[in-house]
Amino acid sequence: MNYRHAYHAGNFADVLKHTVQLALIEALRAKPTPFCVIDTHAGSGCYALDSKEAGKTGEYKDGITRLLYPDLQRPDLQRPGQQQAQTGQALPPLLRRWLDSILALPGNEDGLKLYPGSPLQAARSMRAEDSAQLCELHPDEAERLRAVFHHDHRVHVHQRDGYEALKALTPPKEKRGLVLIDPPYEAQEAEYKAIEKALKAALLRWPTGMYAVWYPIKLRSQVQPFHRWLQRCGAKRVLRAELLIHPDDSPLRLNGSGMVILNAPWQLDEALRESLRALARLLSQTRQAEWRLDWLLQDSHPPAP
Repeated sequence: MNYRHAYHAGNFADVLKHTVQLALIEALRAKPTPFCVIDTHAGSGCYALDSKEAGKTGEYKDGITRLLYPDLQRPDLQRPGQQQAQTGQALPPLLRRWLDSILALPGNEDGLKLYPGSPLQAARSMRAEDSAQLCELHPDEAERLRAVFHHDHRVHVHQRDGYEALKALTPPKEKRGLVLIDPPYEAQEAEYKAIEKALKAALLRWPTGMYAVWYPIKLRSQVQPFHRWLQRCGAKRVLRAELLIHPDDSPLRLNGSGMVILNAPWQLDEALRESLRALARLLSQTRQAEWRLDWLLQDSHPPAP
């Protein structure tokens, strides 16, 4: 309840998370039938990068800004029009589509000022027949979220615990879709247990749904029990995508982050590989960033494309 994503919007972890999210929604859009996006920890929907919260941490400068301005020392890359043309040539197609969608957000016409959170990015990629169910427990955040979507009939905001809401929201009427779980991890061990409990129940109700879970990486030992659980969770396949900016040996900072996708769509690993490689290059800080893309669980008979 104390967490505010406004301090962290657009950071390197968001870049990874939202690139994966776009790849998942594009996979859902490949079929004509409607789908539903369920976000268990939706936040406020959109964040001003000139706010006092974003300014206090400046985390977006080591995240999305590095994609816009690969060399901050070059004055010719300080104008958005110039940087977009040069960066667009260097980025893999998935990353380029994601970045273009951020820059196309109303308010970003003259450069990056607003960063859309997961629910707004999802809604901007959905079709008219698709829907979204957004859960946010914090009353102020939920109020802001409603303001963002008050004219969008496809989007429904619930001020309630997202884990509990999964019981009512799965399976959605569309029978296809994505559950995004992106909690604050204020108490990591307890959070992982809550995720495992929620996923176990949701997979029983909706075994064909896609479930994407974001997680922080501080100490590798804190993540390993969750990964072991995923290997026996009951999903057909589980894909892991990670980006590590610092060594995973300190509990005092965010060293990296990852996404695990349960029931990952056909060839998602190939859709993400080039972008992860590029992110490791563009987001490196004091050391070369590392990336990982592998299957924690894979069925022997993958689905047809």
